[in-house]
Amino acid sequence: MQKIINPQRIIWQKLTTRPNFNCKQLDNTVNKVFNAIKENGDEALRQYSLLYDKAVIKDFRINNKKLIQSGKKISNELKDAINLAKNNIEKFHLSQKSRKKIIETTNGVKCWQESRPIEKVGLYIPGGFAPLFSTVLMLGVPAVIAGCKDIALCTPPNKNGDIHPAILYIANLIGIKNIFKVGGIQAIAAMTFGTETVPKVYKIFGPGNRFVTAAKQTASMLGVAIDMPAGPSELLMLTDKSADPSFVAADLLSQAEHGKDSQIICIVNNLKLMGVIENEVEKQLNELPRKDVAETSIQNSKLIYFDEKKDIIDFINEYAPEHFILSVQKESEKFYLQNLKNAGSVFIGNYTPESAGDYASGTNHTLPTNGFAKTYSGINLDSFIKKISFQRISKEGITNIGPAVETMAEAEGLQAHKNSVTIRLKSIKDEKD
Repeated sequence: MQKIINPQRIIWQKLTTRPNFNCKQLDNTVNKVFNAIKENGDEALRQYSLLYDKAVIKDFRINNKKLIQSGKKISNELKDAINLAKNNIEKFHLSQKSRKKIIETTNGVKCWQESRPIEKVGLYIPGGFAPLFSTVLMLGVPAVIAGCKDIALCTPPNKNGDIHPAILYIANLIGIKNIFKVGGIQAIAAMTFGTETVPKVYKIFGPGNRFVTAAKQTASMLGVAIDMPAGPSELLMLTDKSADPSFVAADLLSQAEHGKDSQIICIVNNLKLMGVIENEVEKQLNELPRKDVAETSIQNSKLIYFDEKKDIIDFINEYAPEHFILSVQKESEKFYLQNLKNAGSVFIGNYTPESAGDYASGTNHTLPTNGFAKTYSGINLDSFIKKISFQRISKEGITNIGPAVETMAEAEGLQAHKNSVTIRLKSIKDEKD
C-alpha cells in the first residue's frame, strides 16, 4: 500500500482521482457493438457472446424448467442464507413506500403526488470473475416491490452457455421470469434497442466493469434511463487505535478481491497503526484464493495519515466514497457522521463490515462510484418509480390564484395562458351576477 503522511490539500485532487481509461478506444468499442446489435439483433448477440464470453448460444432466454430446477443445484445452507438476506432487503425497501398526502396550498387548490412504477426495467447482473447473485436480490426485490410490470434480467453465461444456478434460483424466488444469457456491452445494447428475444426497456440498472459503465452511458444518450454511472468498486475506511487491525485488514481485502481495478483508501490518525495494518493485510492476503486479484488492487491502494479531524472529513467528502467504513472511538463518531456529506453507504463500528451491506443487512449494495456519491444516491425504491403530481382546483381555488396566474402569464408574454384563466374567472363572475 502507498503510505502518505499529512498530504497537502493541493494534491488532494490527485489522490482522489480514479484511474483513467482510454476513453476513445472504449467508446469506439461500445459504438461498434451498439450499431451491430441495432442492425442485426440476436445474430449479433450470438457473435459477441462467442467473442467475449467464449460461449455458443442458441437460445438466449432461460426456460421455466431450468428456473424451477435451479433450486436443486444449490445447497440448503445457501438457500437459507438467501432467504435471510431477501427478508431483510424486503423490510428495508418496503419501509421506503410513501403514502399519498393531499396538500391544500390555498383554499380550493389541492395538490398531491402519486407513485407509479416504471413499467419496463432491465437488470444487469455481472458475471466476470464471480457471478454476483446477490445483485439479483438488490435490484430485483425493490423492482418487484415497486410493481414494475416487465422486468428483464441479463447476465453473462459461462463458457458452457450456462448461468449460475443461484442467479436463477433467486430470480425465480422473487418472481422474475424473463432471464437472458447475455452480458457485457451487448446486453446493455440489447435492452436499449430490443432484439428478437431481448425486450427494449425504459431504464437499465446494475453495476459492471468499465465496458458496461460506458455502455450504460451510451444507452442514456439514446433515450434509455440508467440508475447511475457505476464503475469499479471502491472503499474508504477511517480507523483509529480502537479498531482491531485484523478487522481493518479483512475489510480492505474484501474490497480488493472485487477486481484489480478496485479502489481502496485507509485513513488513520496514528502513525504506528499504519505499519500494523500493512502487516496484517500482507498476512491475510497470502491466505486468499483470489490473491492475484487482491494483490494488484492493494498495491495501488493508499494508507493515509492525517493529524487533524477537519482534514480527514474534508478529504472523505472530496473523495465521496462508494463505501465508507467508520471504525473509530465512540466520542469521535458523532463529529464524522454529522459532517459527512458525500458517501454511497456508511458502515459504523467494529462489527459492521462492508460485506454485511453487500449481502444481508438489508441496505442496497448498488451504489455510486467514481465520486458520483456527491450527486447520486444508491439504489432504493424510488429508483424504480416515477412520482406524478396532481392538482384539483375548485371555483374558489381558481378565484384565489387566478389573478396571480394572469399577471405572471401576461408578464411573460403568454396571452393564451392568461386567457385560459380569464375565461374561467369571467364565467364564475357571470354565474354570480
